[in-house]
Amino acid sequence: MDEYIITTDNNSDLPESFYQEHRVGCTYLSYSIDDRMYTKDSFLPTKEFYAKMRGGAMPTTAQVNPESVRELMEPYLIEGKDILHIAFSSGLSGTYNNSRIAAEELAEKYPQRKILVLDSLCASLGQGLLIYYAVKLKEGGKSMEETANWVMSHRKHLVHLFTVDDLNHLHRGGRVSKTTAIVGGMLSIKPVLHVDDKGKLVSIGKVRGRKKSLQALVDGMQERIGSYASECDTIFISHGDCEEDARYVEKKVRELYPIRTVIVNDVGATIGAHSGPGTVALFFLGDRR
Repeated sequence: MDEYIITTDNNSDLPESFYQEHRVGCTYLSYSIDDRMYTKDSFLPTKEFYAKMRGGAMPTTAQVNPESVRELMEPYLIEGKDILHIAFSSGLSGTYNNSRIAAEELAEKYPQRKILVLDSLCASLGQGLLIYYAVKLKEGGKSMEETANWVMSHRKHLVHLFTVDDLNHLHRGGRVSKTTAIVGGMLSIKPVLHVDDKGKLVSIGKVRGRKKSLQALVDGMQERIGSYASECDTIFISHGDCEEDARYVEKKVRELYPIRTVIVNDVGATIGAHSGPGTVALFFLGDRR
């Protein structure tokens, strides 16, 4: 039997098969689109969700609340398991804080159990890649404290580089101005963004044209990977219903590094609602974000 369970939220954008295979617990954020709320059991197929966005629908999302985190964690505590919870970046959502509140309430009810809630400072498959490494450590026999220490010491080395196809979605979320969105659309300007050391979304450049924006992700990897280059065998790539572009980035990275493990998966609705269709994001360990 496992001595501890790793749990997270679905902002990590990992495939459901990963959660099931490695017994990772997950709580799910809801979203609304076209005046209807969708929860885990009723999520739209990814292509349908992005088709609605392309058609002009504007989804909204809700952060994880303490009650849903309690519902995730308590069955494991009843089993006699400790919990290591790796949450969505506090720089982007209140999900981490609500997870911490739930853990504090459960700690009073189950004082014999240990619950650690970590702020990943990561998003999408960046959070997912952090969980992937944590799972490897756990399955390799590391204690919960050892795994938690690794996560905390490496989370700011988890590099996120991404681009979007339509600036209007970032404008709706307050990430760029209306003027920037309009002018960018007219001139085919594509932003290059990352998640900084505070877990916040920050623009770091812009290029003209889609292919150049995808290449900029690869160029940014070369600039940031540093001492991790010799051992870079794992990358994750997420995309907003544009797998062909994600595979193009994968191909370019494989030409540079001895990649053995790749997960390419959709940007889920709770993040995709803000980044939009056409998002491509590249994640890896590097010397700096």
